[in-house]
Amino acid sequence: MSWVLRGPAQRFEPREWFAGPEVVELALAGDIGAIRYVEPRPLVCTAPRVTVRSGPDAAAEAVSELLFGETFEIVEVKAGFAIGRSLHDRYIGWAPFEALALPVTDPTHRISARRAPVFAAASIKAAVLHELPFAARVAGVMEGDFLALSGVGFLHRRHVEAAPANRSAAAALFADAPYLWGGRSPDGVDCSGLVQQALAAEGIALRRDTDLQAAEGEAVKFAAREAGDLVFWPGHVGLLLEGDLLCHANAHWMRVITEPLANVMARLPDAEPAVRRFS
Repeated sequence: MSWVLRGPAQRFEPREWFAGPEVVELALAGDIGAIRYVEPRPLVCTAPRVTVRSGPDAAAEAVSELLFGETFEIVEVKAGFAIGRSLHDRYIGWAPFEALALPVTDPTHRISARRAPVFAAASIKAAVLHELPFAARVAGVMEGDFLALSGVGFLHRRHVEAAPANRSAAAALFADAPYLWGGRSPDGVDCSGLVQQALAAEGIALRRDTDLQAAEGEAVKFAAREAGDLVFWPGHVGLLLEGDLLCHANAHWMRVITEPLANVMARLPDAEPAVRRFS
């Protein structure tokens, strides 16, 4: 069998493509030569939240997080971890294989509360089996005031109805959430995870890391900034709100805080921030 490469070698972002040297995905067969190509296999996250790491080791650095019901397409399993790619942002990392399963049915609803209790029966007085974080994806049928899940448990309809109407409302659900590198939920979130989840409420898919996010959207002059814009520094990002306030997860306060943009700029005086608009 012979392969014909399409022109000069292209750079495929290693955080988003299985592009070697050991694993090359089949979609790149015409661009990258390899002895073996793999076809990612879609699985879904079955735990409320799962850390995605840089290697197949529980002590490896966190790089992102999977939430219940999100799709993670895997290509290899090693030492109890699967290397895969999150379908919502194409981000690659290692997740515990035991927290993944074959998809049974497509999600029908999305958690819209900061944290939603899953009840054992269709009653707010029933035992709570566990909790699901904001933006987790679930499948079920609405029965009165409750969503009967396809698996086990019931969610109150007010926790799975329409997602927050806009990015600022979604960001507000993360108020005072602890800063957590790689986190994407109100139980712990980092700066890029916060803005990713905020914009997802409006159906806007952001990439995972700040440098990837800053390469997209529309560039806006700093003086022309508006509420809803994202403000970037090297390695940091926040959501601009009315009154020139910035909502951001940061290691200075070690939590999500909304504060005057001027205060943040005073702590980061070495570079004028870049502003990007996503609509």
